[in-house]
Order: sequence, then C-alpha cells, then structure tokens
Amino acid sequence: MNVNKKNMSKVTFEELLDAGCHFGHLRRKWNPAMAQYIFMEKNGIHILDLNKTLVKLEEACAAAKQIVKSGRKILFVATKKQAKDTIAEFAKSVNMPYVTERWPGGMLTNFFTIRKAVKKMSDIDRLMTSPQFDNLAKREKLQIQRERAKLEKNLGSISDLSRLPAAVFIVDILKEHIAVAEARRLNITTFAIVDTNSNPNLIDFPVPANDDASKSIAVIVKAICEAIAEGATERKLDKEAQEEDTTDEIEETDILIDEEEVPVPVPIKEEVVDLKSVKKVKDVASDEETPAKRKRIPTKKTPAKIPGKTPAKSIAKK
Repeated sequence: MNVNKKNMSKVTFEELLDAGCHFGHLRRKWNPAMAQYIFMEKNGIHILDLNKTLVKLEEACAAAKQIVKSGRKILFVATKKQAKDTIAEFAKSVNMPYVTERWPGGMLTNFFTIRKAVKKMSDIDRLMTSPQFDNLAKREKLQIQRERAKLEKNLGSISDLSRLPAAVFIVDILKEHIAVAEARRLNITTFAIVDTNSNPNLIDFPVPANDDASKSIAVIVKAICEAIAEGATERKLDKEAQEEDTTDEIEETDILIDEEEVPVPVPIKEEVVDLKSVKKVKDVASDEETPAKRKRIPTKKTPAKIPGKTPAKSIAKK
C-alpha cells in the first residue's frame, strides 16, 4: 500500500512514555514473536522499545489516512472496560463505526444477516413514530421498547455501516480473536495495539504498546483518529476542486459555442425558362415520322408427316 507520511500529526516519545505505553506483560506470558519490539526486562516485566512504537504508529496513521481519503470506513473494535469509552468518544468524533459491546459473531463474514438486524431496528423506530403504536397494549409497547434498546446497545454504533469496512482497528487482539479471524478470512486490513503477550504476525499494521492502560490506548487511538480526520478533509478538498474544474470546463464550452459563427444561408438563383421556346411533348412526338409497319406474310400449315403412313390424297389418285 502506498502511504504518504507528509503533514502527519506526530506523537512524541515523551507522550508515549508519560502514558505508560512501554509497559508490557510478565515474562512468563510473553509471545516470542514480539521479541523484535522488546527493549529490556525489568523486575520480571518486559519493556517495549518506544522508538519502534513511534515508527509503527506513523505507518499505521499514514495507511489509515489513505483508506479514509479513498472514501472507505474503518471499524473500531474494543470491548474491554479500559478502552470502551475512549474508542466510542474518538470514533464518534470522526464519524466512524465502532463496537464496544459484545462482538456479534459473524459480523463481517455474515454481514448480510447483521444488516437485517439493523434494518429491523429502523423498522421499530418507524413503528414507534406511527399512530399504530398508540393502539398497542402496554405490554406489547414494553416488549418493543426493550427489543429496541437491546438492538441499539449492540448494533446502534454500526447502523450507518452499509457495506463491509475497508479496515478494522482492534484493541487487544487476544480478547478480540474472533474479529481478527473474520477480518483475515475476508482479507480486510487490520490495525491493532499489540502487547507483549500477542502475535503481531496476525496484524497488517501492528502498533506495539500497552493495551491495558486507558492512557496508553487514548494516545494511540487519538493519533489514528487525527490521521483519519486529515484524510477526510483532504477528500473534501479534492471533491471541491473537481467540482470547480468541471464548472470551469462547462463555462469554457459555453463561451466557445457563443463565439462560433453561425453560417448564413446563401440564396439559390432560379433559372428563368422561356415557355415559348419549349415545345410540348405531344407536338414533338407528332413532328417525328413514324416508321412504316411491316406486313405479315400468311403461311400455309402443312400437316406433319407420320412415318409408315401415306397421306389420304395420294391413295385416292392411285
């Protein structure tokens, strides 16, 4: 993927250090695939290399910016307690879908069924605003309202997601392993905060950091959302520039049409014919001499001779 790192909002080393992004898990819980991102071990706890975290975070921000600039969506997934409120707040600020409650199984691989549930929620909203809702019994009203609240809790944040997202941003890939598996199955780009107990090889754009501290999560998600906002503004500016270009082209064509000279029709001269000099067809035909007709000479028909038979006249003469 071609990414552009210019005009990117950068996070400093001190901000990551103050947020506690460098703290990993206990040594006995580590994943050997994370060895390249581990700086040292202290008191039985792995310490992450924040310089590598900065590099990976810039790559993830650049990729997210390009995805949003192309007009596609990024789905944020975080169901753990420390990340729920942070993800919901930042995802709302950039108008992106998010999942902070239970991950509905098959949300990506069985997206058509999930869309049916979202459509059901909109149908319930339409029913509640109609006069038929007032005619229902009190018990039926309560049942409908409870069903609406349940759907809103689980699927309300993805009601605007009309098609599969182009990418998924995940916090804690061990807890959200179903979301990772579905995204990999459908070849959807994955971003994730990866701790020392996770496997970064499962993610396209891993950001090695502490995924248990709310401050650490907030710093990284904020950087990603700022990149998304930049991509959205650039897309808006590009659209406006295209519209201006089209309007200018239309005006130029109108001017060219006005400047073109309209050809003036040339009058055709009609030749005057002297009727006296022209003879009528009948007169001309009468002047011409008609050729003499040939007389047809009459011929006598002789009867056909039949072999072996003599004619009757010759027999009488004998």
